[in-house]
Amino acid sequence: MCMGQFNKPKEIETMPFITVGKENSGEIDLYYEDHGSGTPVVLIHGWPLSGASWERQVPALLEAGYRVITYDRRGFGHSSKPAKGYDYDTLAKDLGTLMTTLNLNDAVLVGFSMGGGEVARYLGTVGSQRVSGAVFVSAVPPFLLKTADNPDGVDGSVFEGIMQGIIADRPAFLTAFFNNFYNVDIFRSKLISEEAIRLSWNIAAMASAKGTLDCVSAWLTDFRNDLKKIAVPTLVVHGDADRICPFGVTGKRTHEAIPGSRFVVVEGGPHGLNWTHAGELNRALLDFLRTLPAQEKSAGAETSSKKMH
Repeated sequence: MCMGQFNKPKEIETMPFITVGKENSGEIDLYYEDHGSGTPVVLIHGWPLSGASWERQVPALLEAGYRVITYDRRGFGHSSKPAKGYDYDTLAKDLGTLMTTLNLNDAVLVGFSMGGGEVARYLGTVGSQRVSGAVFVSAVPPFLLKTADNPDGVDGSVFEGIMQGIIADRPAFLTAFFNNFYNVDIFRSKLISEEAIRLSWNIAAMASAKGTLDCVSAWLTDFRNDLKKIAVPTLVVHGDADRICPFGVTGKRTHEAIPGSRFVVVEGGPHGLNWTHAGELNRALLDFLRTLPAQEKSAGAETSSKKMH
């Protein structure tokens, strides 16, 4: 075995990364993709996937004239896999580093599932100076955990069961998880193929085992105060058959917590509606983007006369 400095493979050296921290001797780097021109739309993926999960949204946004940025959360996709930092304060700071490093302004933050937590915490702590709009898709806010002051939440034993399943056999857990993620018993071979399900499994299986586990605790974060601070136009999209983030606990309550937010309910939509109901999500997203003044200017869209409801 040769001694000396480790050299990254050439294909990795040419990939774009942003450094967000350091752990012992290694840097913590986030992989990102930055395509197109116009108003920036930042797509923040869900657990336990990566920025690749937006493949059915990116082309539609680029064709409509937007600059599209995806990135892999620490621990997932091509990003570094540290043993720490899987709490929302740190994850929001990671998003902030991306925003400042790329000098994004008038950006629209789109958070899917766990990614909705980054959107909420970023706006609740950093603020909206660089942001012109927010979108929550199948997202975890406002507060998943059942407590005395949140009686409609999900019992803590559910999350304990998820963590035990990951510890016992993470690959097997992922198979069961994606069956409910896409409501496979209903949509298999209709709105999602076996190959697409396998693709999600492959991406998730390559994630950090510790990061995958630690993120479950992060889901229990209370975002209610963060949502109160959101002062930019907001879209909430949620399927009413979501088995991962129940509609009544998450999407419906997020819409109610943000005055003036636009609410699109995808009838029969599962958690992973960005794949199964990509057309409906893309239409809702583009319709919303056209209502934002900054987007009208950059994408050349006309002002929408639709009222937010």
